[in-house]
Amino acid sequence: MNNIFSKDFAGRSISIKANYMAGQADGSVLVTYGDTVVIVTAVALKKKREGVDFLPLTVDYQEMTFAAGKIPGGFFKREGRPNEKEILTSRIIDRSIRPLFPKGYFFETQIVASVLSMDNENDSVVTALLGASAALAISDIPFNGPIASVRVGRVDGKFVVNPSAEVLEKSDFNLFIVGRKVSPGPGSKEFDTNLVMLEGEALEVEEDVIVDAINFGLESLRPVIEFQDHIRQTIGKEKRVVDAITVDELLLAKVTEKAKDSMKEAYTIPGKQDRHNKLDWIREKVVKEVCAEDDKLGPQVSNILSDLERHVVRDMILHDKKRSDGRTSAEIRPISAEVGILPRAHGSALFTRGETQALAALTLGTSSDQQRLDYVSGEEMRTFILHYNFPPYCVGEARSLRSPGRREIGHGALARKALLPILPSEETFPYTIRIVSEILSSNGSSSMATVCGSLLSLMDAGVPVKDIVAGIAMGLLKDDSNVVVLSDIIGDEDHAGDMDLKVCGTKKGITALQMDIKIGGVNEDILRMALHQAKEGRLFIIEKLRETIAEPRNDISKYAPRITTLKVRPEKVRDVIGSGGKNIRQIINETGVTIDVEDDGTVTIASNDAEAASRAVAMVKWLTEDAEVGKIYRGIVKKIVDFGAFVEILPGTEGLVHISQLSRERVKSVTDVLHEGEEVMVKVLEIDKQGKIRLSRKDALGANAQ
Repeated sequence: MNNIFSKDFAGRSISIKANYMAGQADGSVLVTYGDTVVIVTAVALKKKREGVDFLPLTVDYQEMTFAAGKIPGGFFKREGRPNEKEILTSRIIDRSIRPLFPKGYFFETQIVASVLSMDNENDSVVTALLGASAALAISDIPFNGPIASVRVGRVDGKFVVNPSAEVLEKSDFNLFIVGRKVSPGPGSKEFDTNLVMLEGEALEVEEDVIVDAINFGLESLRPVIEFQDHIRQTIGKEKRVVDAITVDELLLAKVTEKAKDSMKEAYTIPGKQDRHNKLDWIREKVVKEVCAEDDKLGPQVSNILSDLERHVVRDMILHDKKRSDGRTSAEIRPISAEVGILPRAHGSALFTRGETQALAALTLGTSSDQQRLDYVSGEEMRTFILHYNFPPYCVGEARSLRSPGRREIGHGALARKALLPILPSEETFPYTIRIVSEILSSNGSSSMATVCGSLLSLMDAGVPVKDIVAGIAMGLLKDDSNVVVLSDIIGDEDHAGDMDLKVCGTKKGITALQMDIKIGGVNEDILRMALHQAKEGRLFIIEKLRETIAEPRNDISKYAPRITTLKVRPEKVRDVIGSGGKNIRQIINETGVTIDVEDDGTVTIASNDAEAASRAVAMVKWLTEDAEVGKIYRGIVKKIVDFGAFVEILPGTEGLVHISQLSRERVKSVTDVLHEGEEVMVKVLEIDKQGKIRLSRKDALGANAQ
C-alpha cells in the first residue's frame, strides 16, 4: 500500500510517510517539510502497571547533529543530554497532547520525535508536533485528536504563517499555536478549530493583536488537521477500547455525604498548609470510615474524594462566587517586595505575592561569561541568563535536591523571554547578566513571581532597563451556564480549573505568554476577556513594583566589575593581542584586569579597580593609536646612528630624532645624550607622505607625554 501523503502547508509542501520506518512502533511517521525531516513514533504498553491511576506519558524530542551535517563536540563525539531547545520542545508536545487522552487511559505511553534533517526555512517544532499527532492518529492508541501547530509572526503589519528564521527576526512577536478539531455546531458543515496550547514572546504587543494572531493561526491549521483525518481514515488502526471508569453510585453517595460539607468548610481556610492539613484529615477520616468493612474500596474512595474536591472548588467559584482566600475573581493577592537584601550579590530582590515567594539574585559579568549554546541549527551566545530553582521545601516537602527538571527549565525560559524586550543593548550596557530565582514558597504562579523578582533585581543592580515588566497567572472555570476568569490563581484553582494562562508585559503590551487549556469551547470572547483582565492585574502589579523601586539605581554595585569598552580599528586587533598573546598577557599581568578583544575591534576591559582599568585603557590605546603631529610621546631609543637616534614611540612605530633636535645646546655625539634602550620624551614634528616621522627631543624637554 502507498502510505505517502502530501499537503500544502503555508505555501510549502509537507508530506507524511506512514509506517515507512520503525515498523514495530504502534504508530510511526516520517514527516518532511522542505529539507526538515522528523521521524516520530508512538508506543503504548498493552498492559497497565498494577496500581497506576494516572497517565504515565513520556515525550522526547531530540535533534541529531547529523541533521545539519555536524559532528558532536566533546570526547565521546555523540549526542549527549538534551539541550534547552530539546527540553522545551518536549514540553510543548507533552502539554499539547496530554489532555487529549481519554479519561481512564493509564497505559505507559511514549512519543519520540527525532530530527533527521534540518533547514532554517521549515520549523522542526511544527513538524515534530504534527508528526506526534499523526503517529497517534494512525495507531491503536486512544487519542482525541488530531491536533496541529503553527508559528505566527507579524512583519510590516501583516501576519506570517511558519516564517523562516530570517523572517522571524523581523517580526514583533513569535506565537506557537496548537489547535484541534472539534465537533461542529448544529447546522454547521465545517468543523471548528479550538486552541489547545499557546507559547509566545512579543515586543510589547497589544492584547487584541495577539487574539487576532491566534485566530489567524487557528484558521491556517484547518487543512493540516483535515489532512490527518484523511490519513487516519485511510490507514488508521482500530483504537483500543478503554474501560470506562465506573463509579458505584451508592459508594459515591456515601462518600459525598460524609465529605462534601467538611470539604466546603476546609476550602474556606485561607492558608494553604492549614487548608491541606484539614483536607488530609478529612480524607483519612472518610477512607477509614467507609473502608471499615472492606479495605479493598480504598482506591475507589480516594478517587471519589479527589473528584469531589475538584467539584467543590468549582462549585464555590462558579455558583457561590467565592474563592478560598475570600478574593473577588479579579483581585490580586497581597504583594510585598524588598530590594538590596543580599550585600554581595550585584542586585537582589525578594518578591512575595500571597503564599508565593521568590528570591532573585543577580550577578554581572563580562563577555567571557556569556553562555554558549550549541544547537543543530547553529550557535547562540547569551548575555542574559535566567535560572529558576524549585527546592522541595517551597511546597513543604522533604526530598533530595536534584538537577533542574523540565518544569524548572520551562519556567526559567518563560521568565527570560518576558524580560528580554526591556533589557538595554550590549552597546549601552556591555555586561553578561545572570539571574537566579530561588522559589522559597509556592502556592500558584511561581514563574510569574520570578518575572517580578527578576525585574526588581535588575533595577537594584543598576541595569538601565527600558520599562517595568510584571507577570500574572490567570485561570478559567466554565460550565454550561457560567464563565469565570480568575486573576492570580493559587494552586487549588489551577488544579480544578479549565485553563492556565500566564501573561507578562509592560504598560504598553505583552512581552511573553503561555497557555494550557484543558477543555474545548474557549472562544475568542473568553480569550479577549482573559487577556484584558490579565492586563488590569499586570498594571496593578507594575505599580506595586514601582513603589518598591521606581527606577534603576544610578550606579552598579561596588562589587561588580567595571567595564570599559573602546573601539580600535580591526587591523589593530593583532597589535593588542601581540605575538602569541604577548601584549594582552602583559596588560593583564600589570593591571590585573579582565580583557576581551573581538574581531571587529571591540575591546572590553573589566576591573573592580578604576585606576587599573584606566592604566589598561592607556596601554591598549598606546598599542593601537597612530602618531600625531605635535603630540609628545614617551619612547624607547632603538638605534643610534651618527646623525641621530631612532626612537619607538608606539608599538612598531619609529621616528628619527636628528642630532640637531637632541638638545637646545650643540651636541657633538649622539651618545653624549642618548643610549640604546633608554626612555626619552619626544615630540612629533612632521609625518611626510611616505609615513616617515621626524621627532624632536629638545621641543619635548620639560613636557609630559600626552
